[in-house]
Amino acid sequence: MLNALCKPRATNESVSFMRIAVVMIVLLLSGSSSFATTKGLSQIVTPDLQAEGDLFLSLQIQDKRIANPYQLQAEMGLTKWAEVAVFRGFQPDEWIFGTEIGLLRKEPWLLSIGFVNWSPHLDVDPQPYIEAGYYTEHHKLIAGAIHAGYKNEAILGYAYDFNERWRVQVDFQSGSENSSTIGFTCNVTPDFQFNPALYVNNGPKHDLFGYIVFTYTFHLWGGKKENAPLTKPIQRVGAK
Repeated sequence: MLNALCKPRATNESVSFMRIAVVMIVLLLSGSSSFATTKGLSQIVTPDLQAEGDLFLSLQIQDKRIANPYQLQAEMGLTKWAEVAVFRGFQPDEWIFGTEIGLLRKEPWLLSIGFVNWSPHLDVDPQPYIEAGYYTEHHKLIAGAIHAGYKNEAILGYAYDFNERWRVQVDFQSGSENSSTIGFTCNVTPDFQFNPALYVNNGPKHDLFGYIVFTYTFHLWGGKKENAPLTKPIQRVGAK
């Protein structure tokens, strides 16, 4: 995960935030709805892939100790077994890339590999990961590992879907610079959702950090799906 490298003045922060908000409002008003998707866990990548032809656009706002305070994200389901994501951070100015490939997609068992947090602009290497999941209608269990910098870290997560509108979730990534999280996801409409969460740092002080992400899904090809899986975009970039 990437640390913020600079601290712009408050005026610049306000202008940047307003620009991001305007862009997201325009995107939300221009979309069309079809089927429900539910954004997943707060901190970790999950092994489920979004549907082919779906484009997720997200606005992510978080404590600067987690990651870049304001981020836009675009994620695309390219095929039934592959998706890619691009993050645009503003403080500092950065582009971050990630991808996910589904090796096993026969529910309830899932297995995926990929990488996250690759930032050529800041000379940060990609972090490869592998994750397995056990997915039922209501319960989702995730376990895996990620190679971050010079060490391997454990990934654990659990989500409970009450229905297509509401989900509660907890996740954990080992390492003193990472956190445990608790949050929920709400589908306001079939294609618009928000996911607030509270981060509890793994370090000795167990500091608390705030986080929220707003996501809209565009269905560019592949048709409407009546029973779409509950999916999740490749997740945020945090502090390493």
